Amino acid sequence: MAKTAAIGSLKSHLSENGPKCEYIKKNGFHNKREQNGPGTGAASRQHRHESFEQAPMYVAVMTYLGFGIVTLFGYFRDFLRAVGLEKCHLAQEREEQKDFVPLYQDFENFYTRNLYMRVRDNWNRPICSLPGPVFDLMERVSDDYNWTFRLTGRTLHNVINVGSYNYLGFAENDADFLKTVADRTRQYGVGVCSTRQEVGNLGIHEELEQLVANFVGTESSMTYGMGFATNSMNIPALVGKGCLILSDELNHTSLILGARLSGATIRVFKHNNMHSLEKMLRDAVCSGQPRTHRPWKKILIMVEGIYSMEGSVVRLPEIIALKKKYKAYLYLDEAHSIGAVGPSGRGVTELFGVDPADVDVMMGTFTKSFGAAGGYIAGKKELVDYLRSHSHSAVYATAMSPPVTEQIIRAMKCIMGKDGSTEGIRRIRQLAENTRYFRARLKEMGFIIYGNDDSPVVPILLYMPGKVVAFAREMLERKIGVVVVGFPATPITEARARFCLSAAHTRDMLNQVLHHLNEVGDTLCLKFSRQKYSPRPDLSDETDFELDS
Repeated sequence: MAKTAAIGSLKSHLSENGPKCEYIKKNGFHNKREQNGPGTGAASRQHRHESFEQAPMYVAVMTYLGFGIVTLFGYFRDFLRAVGLEKCHLAQEREEQKDFVPLYQDFENFYTRNLYMRVRDNWNRPICSLPGPVFDLMERVSDDYNWTFRLTGRTLHNVINVGSYNYLGFAENDADFLKTVADRTRQYGVGVCSTRQEVGNLGIHEELEQLVANFVGTESSMTYGMGFATNSMNIPALVGKGCLILSDELNHTSLILGARLSGATIRVFKHNNMHSLEKMLRDAVCSGQPRTHRPWKKILIMVEGIYSMEGSVVRLPEIIALKKKYKAYLYLDEAHSIGAVGPSGRGVTELFGVDPADVDVMMGTFTKSFGAAGGYIAGKKELVDYLRSHSHSAVYATAMSPPVTEQIIRAMKCIMGKDGSTEGIRRIRQLAENTRYFRARLKEMGFIIYGNDDSPVVPILLYMPGKVVAFAREMLERKIGVVVVGFPATPITEARARFCLSAAHTRDMLNQVLHHLNEVGDTLCLKFSRQKYSPRPDLSDETDFELDS
């Protein structure tokens, strides 16, 4: 009974069988086996290649204990600062402003002041070269316990880069590959200095939008100069008050911000959990809006193709089945999946073999696989035409820079083979090969890793705050640049190192990284996995069957 008014018409059919799954838990390892309905076949096999192994109980206890000890020391150091025995480097209210509304809340800064400052040297490291498979790092030191840094003038050369989103290696400086980009820069310059609705609409912008629509398999598309704003500024144009957004609990901040700015009601379902999503859809259809019980104007499901912190892949066929069954809309963010997965790099729709027309709003960015900047929205022509006049990002933002536009065109034509070469498909296959090799070796070593076997985002779980810091510093000592992530970007007990693989990584580079990972994992006791990994495929990878209840 949900009223799903839309931009353009929505043609959907009811699915007779909703997705049913059975949970299997063994030694902390969660696996989901599909039964009946849309969960069988290729889609089911893709999902079974995901793992989210739970760490032993003692790891969680030690993690909480570590945070507790650091917090106690934080309160002790705050006491020392209060009595004047230790200098406080943070901004403070002036004495003459003590009766004003405070600009700085002491307790809100506790985490930054006493926990983050201890490990601040592991983030925001300045690089001074191309962020390719290797980069050069500017050495810096701190004389006041990470409150400030100074450069030493020394450069760390040829640090292996396993942190950048350079999935297909298009962040490159090869003069032959970048010839067209240089030509466009000479022709148009580097800036447009206007919005596209005024005098900033260039021919290459329209060429790019047509190319994007052809690449993702939709009627039309529109490009934007900033990937984050593609989500945060377009979602408010699609939904508003009286609409319902069903958002995956691990969605990116840009999706969350866009949902909040829209004024729509937001409900969060468990990550990739079809039972949780269907329950919310059923309740929304049956109960309608709170208090009035009027039908929702629209119901929008928001998911990502590849989740950037977990490395997991969306269960797209099942979500499409639910979307059709309950007449909802689907917003798919392919920031990390477009170009990186699928036989020809066309993202999760190609990976699962679903029709792109079944996804109402297809969003993606050019900052990862294409080595550029910006993002796009693709879908039906009515949708794109509506956004051209109603999206704040389209109406008020400066048009995309010409050299950036040409870089995207160059990379996309290479992927599609329109440049007359097979370089694009070679890179896609190389990325897939690197991904499976790296993940398989990590499992053999005994690390707990999250995500799908096809995902180039590879999180290694470190858990304890002290080990996160030690891991990042030790890897840099071995000339390997890694990204470590902790609370509040992850749950407090699931701090991790996130590796992003690239087609530009050679096998020797990966072996070098794996060699040092193995040594550091033994030194810091990071191999928490209790699973015995076998390189042989499971029987269920070849044959679909139902489990007895």
